[in-house]
This record gives sequence, C-alpha cells and structure tokens, in this order.
Amino acid sequence: MKIQSSKYLPSLYLLLRKLAFSVSNRFLWILVAFFLMLSACNPGKEIPTMNVENPDSFSESGNEILSERWWLVFDDDQLNQLIDSALTNNFNLKTTWQRLNAAQASARRESAPLFPWLDASAGTQVRHPKSRVTNTQSLSVDLTASYELDLWGRIRSQADAAEFRAEAAHNDYKAAAITLSAEITQTWFQLLEAQNQLKLINSQIETNEKVLSLLKARFGSGQIRSVDILRQQQLLESTREQRITYQKNLELLKNQLAVLTGKPPQHTFDFLSDSLPLLPPMPDAGLPADLVQRRPDVQSAYELLKAADRDMAAAISNQYPRISLSASLSSASGSAQDLFNNWISSFAANLFAPLMYAGQRQAETDRAEAVKKQRLYQYGQTILLAFQEVEDALVQEKKQQKRIESIRMQLELARKTYRQLQLEYFNGMSNYLDVLTALDEEQRLQRALLSANLRLLEYRVGLHRALAGGFETEREMDSEASNSDE
Repeated sequence: MKIQSSKYLPSLYLLLRKLAFSVSNRFLWILVAFFLMLSACNPGKEIPTMNVENPDSFSESGNEILSERWWLVFDDDQLNQLIDSALTNNFNLKTTWQRLNAAQASARRESAPLFPWLDASAGTQVRHPKSRVTNTQSLSVDLTASYELDLWGRIRSQADAAEFRAEAAHNDYKAAAITLSAEITQTWFQLLEAQNQLKLINSQIETNEKVLSLLKARFGSGQIRSVDILRQQQLLESTREQRITYQKNLELLKNQLAVLTGKPPQHTFDFLSDSLPLLPPMPDAGLPADLVQRRPDVQSAYELLKAADRDMAAAISNQYPRISLSASLSSASGSAQDLFNNWISSFAANLFAPLMYAGQRQAETDRAEAVKKQRLYQYGQTILLAFQEVEDALVQEKKQQKRIESIRMQLELARKTYRQLQLEYFNGMSNYLDVLTALDEEQRLQRALLSANLRLLEYRVGLHRALAGGFETEREMDSEASNSDE
C-alpha cells in the first residue's frame, strides 16, 4: 500500500504563486519545491499478511445455496417478523450503529488536514483618549490560509488509519446484526420448545393422576400395598415440579424475546407457531478461503490490522521535519467605506524539525509496531476461530442427529417395557417399583427427545451464524439512500 501525496496541492500552488513574486527570497521557494518533490515520491509500506494454513474443505457440506438472510430457510413467518423488528428496535444494535457513525466522523476529521484551512476574522476597536474630545474607531478584516505539506505521508497515514477503523466498525455492525438474528432465532426456538414441554408435562401429569386413581381403586379391594400409592404420588409431585420449571422458563424466554426486539418485559406475543420447525437441508459450506473473505468479524480484524500499519507509518513520519505554509490578507481602516481599499498580503513558510525528545517519538514508534504485531496475531486467531466454529457446528449437528435416533429407540423400548411391567404387575408377577421406574424413564425420554430436537436446531443456527457473510439492514439501506441524495 502506497502513501499518496495530497491531490489538493495544485490548488494551493496557484494561490501561492500569486504571492511568490512579492517575496524577494527565492531560496524559500526552491526549498518548498524540493519538499514537494519528496512528498510526491514518498513510498509507503505493504500491509503484512498472516500465513494461516487454510484447510482444503470442511468435513461436511450440503447442496443448498447459502442465503444472506439465512433464517428464511426455517419458513416461519413469525420468526421473520421478530428478526425484522429486532434489527430496527434492538438498543444494542442501535449502539453499534452509533459507534459506526462516530468512527466515520473520526475518519472525516482526520482527513481534514489534507485540505488547506481558511480562517476569517473581523474586529472593531474604539479608543477613548483623555486628551481628545472625540473617540477614534478602527475596523479590521483578516483572511488567513494555512496548509501543512504532507512530506512523509503522516497526515495521509492518519487519515487512512481512521478510514480503516471506520470500515472495521462497519463490519462490527454487520457481525452484531448476525449475532442478534441468531440470538432471536435461538430464543424463539427455545420458547417453542418450552411450550411443547409444558404441553407434554401436562399430559404426563394427567397420565400419572389416572394411574394414581387406578391404584387407589385397587387398594380399596386389597389388591395392592399402600407404599405403591405413595410412590405414585411422589412421581406425580415430581412431574408437577417439572411443570413449574417449564412455566418459569416460558415466562423468562418471553421477557428475553421482548427485550431483544426492543420491547419491555411482559410484552404479549401472539404465537402463530406451536411446534418446532423441521430441520431444513444443510447449506453449502463453501471453501474455507471464501469464508475468510465473507465473515465480517474476520474482515474487521483485517481492517484493524491495516489501521495499525498506518498508525505505525504515521509514528515513523512524526520523527521527520515538517513544513507548513500560510498566506494572509488583512485590511484596517478607521471607516467602513475605506476598509476594503488597502489590503496587506503576507506569505510564510515554517520549518519544524524535532531534535531532542528524550526518546519519546521513538518510543511511540515502538509502541505502534507492537500494536501492529498484536493486530496481526489477532487477525490470524480470528481466522482459525472462524474455521473452528464451522467445523464444530458441523460435527455437533452430525452427532446430535445420531443422538436423537438413539433417544427415539430408547423411548420405544421404554414404552414396551412399561406396558409389559404394568401387565405383569396387575397379574401379580412383578412389584410396582419396577413399573414406576419404567414409567418415569419413559416420561423422561419424552422430554429429552424434545430437548434434543431443540439442540439440533440450535446447532443448525450456529452453523448459519458461522457461515454468514453479513446482510444489509434497513438502517444501512436508509443511510446509503440518504448519502446518495446528498
């Protein structure tokens, strides 16, 4: 990457040329021309790269095209509405957007010294001498232009660094939007699972109550022991306790979803869905090398690396001499009608050369170099973590599908065991503790199956989040439209 000379120098040169002939010391202009040549020919440094070994491919991959708005693959209209609402109203995302605006404003501020600065001032003065009867008044007008020659690219480097940080902030906003959409999706699925768990536990409570009624009826005829009734009552209370837990989880998830969408807790949602969606086809994971170019957090780390490189270039340039130019026009008069008749022009060139700072500027250069290396290693680590997140999500989903198959098989065996033991118990061939254990295990596996299906969807959400390359929010589109109108 090259450090560019200022493209605004020709305009300043035309202004100074008009004043040059009034300056008798032509050596000054020879010196200025020399430094201008240095500024135009000053080379920059190439941005370093991190040699991270990219795997040839991911362990698993599907055939479906990866969509930017990945949550649409779940075909859930209410989920779509929740995410759209969160992208507009979530306060954390709004905060990240304002960080982006602040970074862009800083970039414009750092670019300002590339332009000549122009100041205007006007004043009036009234004197009251004791020896005179009348007062005297004087008016003055001054115009001053100043410009620092970017001899070694210090100003350009500072401006570039601010622009890179603004681009990093933009990528941070995209990453925050992806994170928010994933969090909304997971919370929505957890809420649906909590609803299903609550329905299931109510059904299990009803089953346990019927069994308890049956046992009490057989106890009245002297066919069973009282301890069997006590054990069934204990199972019934245990399932009632589970219901309290799921009721609590449901209310907490509603509050969490409300806050994520920018609404206060206890907000009422009209649920259009009552069950978890089916797992959609697996997306095409693509190549690891493409993931590096697509993920906003990786690109943010790279932009911060480039900013650190420009900070280091600015620190090095800050050790070299500087030349600043200034030109002024001023007029003073005792009356307003004569104020603009007598103008005085002046031109000055100042050379500033740092000599002794007790190693301060070299220390700043060393600090900037260390920060640059830090950003370089952070960039490499971010790349590796991106690969890991994709691989972890792929492995977790694959193993979770096998786990669900195992739970379903266990559940089927538990149902058969319970029916067989119940039949034997009523025929006096087994004790009720075995029946109770089988019933408890069957109900536990029913709840575990719902939780396992939720976990499978969460792993798929994690995969989409790891593969996502960012999407344009309505806030960004409005900002681009506003900038184009300007």
